Amino acid sequence: MSPDELNSLCERLKEQIGRIVVGQEAVVEALLVSLLSGGHILLEGVPGTAKTLLAQTFAASLDLGMKRVQFTPDLMPGDVIGANLFNFQTSQFTLTRGPLFTDFLLADEINRTPPKTQAALLQAMQERAVTVDGVSHPLSDAFLVVATQNPVEQEGTYPLPEAQLDRFLLKIVVGYPSRDEEREIVRRHGSRTLMPDVSAYGLSRIADHETLAQARTAVAGLHLSDELIDYVVDLVRATRQHTAIQHGASPRSATMLATASRALASLRGRTFVIPDDVKELFLPAMRHRIVLSPGAEVEGATVDATLRQILVSTPAPR
Repeated sequence: MSPDELNSLCERLKEQIGRIVVGQEAVVEALLVSLLSGGHILLEGVPGTAKTLLAQTFAASLDLGMKRVQFTPDLMPGDVIGANLFNFQTSQFTLTRGPLFTDFLLADEINRTPPKTQAALLQAMQERAVTVDGVSHPLSDAFLVVATQNPVEQEGTYPLPEAQLDRFLLKIVVGYPSRDEEREIVRRHGSRTLMPDVSAYGLSRIADHETLAQARTAVAGLHLSDELIDYVVDLVRATRQHTAIQHGASPRSATMLATASRALASLRGRTFVIPDDVKELFLPAMRHRIVLSPGAEVEGATVDATLRQILVSTPAPR
């Protein structure tokens, strides 16, 4: 896939999403980065900021299988993965596949289910496979998790395990719209109390499995210089040396940051990565991977502010 074809694909996806979702351009771009990178994305925001609508609209624009799981306190791992059930006709156990067997999984309000059920996604997100009763079952090559969650300060939420957070490529904080955007939301969707029906907008399915595979291959081939590789590694290692951080980012986060930077460069119409690509993605790629020390939190430090300090103090290549 040529750079022009890749850019055209992304612009058509943006145009379709904009027909339903007002604003949130940064979130849409992050979704495209995740799609082109083959990485999972976590959207965090208060209720009513169009997280679910955005994910549904994004999925409706892709010619991929899509399933949604509403994560609740009583959800069990088998409800997500599936289970082996005995077939009396064949006298054998048969796997009844859960919603995890799809291309695009919308994990809605993922932090409202206990860690036991959240952990059901660990192998799937890392290996694109699940193990049931000792047998491994492959998932789709296009398997992608778009998870939404409410801020952990809200009642009825469970913090996601660190091992699961580290499997998300990006964590995007979905904020409130501007006044003009909120006015347009009311003008466009103010005649109903329910969430807009995505299927009623006649969205066309722009990218299928083959197109997506070609796009990801093109992104993976973008040039990343040795100087930028050093820059990515230095940024990640700096999170393990900062006095305010108790647990820094993993080596996996460095590879993910490099992959996401390639995807962002392709969205910008380039065939090579520049330092600004890495800088722009550093916070979304790291904010869910570090843990501040208790002393730093008492003094009022925040994750994003600490990451910005690292970004400023780490020299970027020219």
